[in-house]
Amino acid sequence: MRFLKLLLLLVLLQSCEAQNSRINGVSFVASPKEATQVNVDPVMKIKANYAAVMPFGFIRNLESSEIVYDTDRQWFGETRDGAAQYIDLLKTNGIKVMLKPQIWIWRGEFTGYLKMKTEEDWKALEASYRDFILNYAYLAEEKKVALFCIGTELEQFVMNRPDYWKNLIVEIKGIYSGELTYAANWDEYKRVPFWSALDYIGVDAYFPISESRTPSVEEAIAGWTPWLEEMEGISTTHGNPILFTEYGYRSTNYAGKEPWVSDHTITDVNLEAQVNLTKGLYEVMYEKEWFKGGFIWKWFIDHPNVGGSEDAQFTPQNKPVEQVLKQYYESN
Repeated sequence: MRFLKLLLLLVLLQSCEAQNSRINGVSFVASPKEATQVNVDPVMKIKANYAAVMPFGFIRNLESSEIVYDTDRQWFGETRDGAAQYIDLLKTNGIKVMLKPQIWIWRGEFTGYLKMKTEEDWKALEASYRDFILNYAYLAEEKKVALFCIGTELEQFVMNRPDYWKNLIVEIKGIYSGELTYAANWDEYKRVPFWSALDYIGVDAYFPISESRTPSVEEAIAGWTPWLEEMEGISTTHGNPILFTEYGYRSTNYAGKEPWVSDHTITDVNLEAQVNLTKGLYEVMYEKEWFKGGFIWKWFIDHPNVGGSEDAQFTPQNKPVEQVLKQYYESN
């Protein structure tokens, strides 16, 4: 009888572990200052079990091949030391980390358009990106982070230089022993040639879902239908689950029409649209076995002073959708 009870307990524990294997993450935005416990408490309150830490490198324009990073002109959280400090604090609180180094092109140019004109420039970009990403691969291994993202929304770079990326992955695996992904834009991920070499198919999930000013939850759910078969097919083909390396909606009108738009001149606030679109995503995705979870965009460390009922941007903080986030993270 005692053996049977122990066996039953083991089965229950394994079941709980499987249920809690979902990545319920936040995109932990870099700040000019160090993070403290006060900054992590709100992350724990919504029951997030992962956070994306995002140091940055900078490029002058879409034709430039030089990535500038880890300088004293950057915010603390954008540097290697800042990323290390954030990682240590998050891990101390039992929150796992995806280290996600990213590129920012001056004036906010889309990184997916980064494309060199000559072979010489391509070689220079490759060398610069290798230095940038391996620097953080070493940090990922040093800090034993759970997940490392090798790039974010670099479609033209990936499509034009596939052999470089395949060799780079081999080199990263020689440094970092954890799990790997790449954050492809929602309209890019189908064409990424190296998914089988990674652990997760990373998607920045800004799929167009609805053209309504304030879509209902039911409309949001219906809007996901054309994308589900596509994602499941890619997952099956490569043998890896889908991970939303970014997802989320602005709290503004028509937020499901072009969810990638971050235009700060759009100031109309629509909290209901953000709630309904987010609920729709959870209702659809959380039932799929091939879906691993994701990182909501975006979570600022200064929680009391961001978001709120007059904010039309992405963050869920201090808005009704924050409770939706907590509900699903707590139960999944």
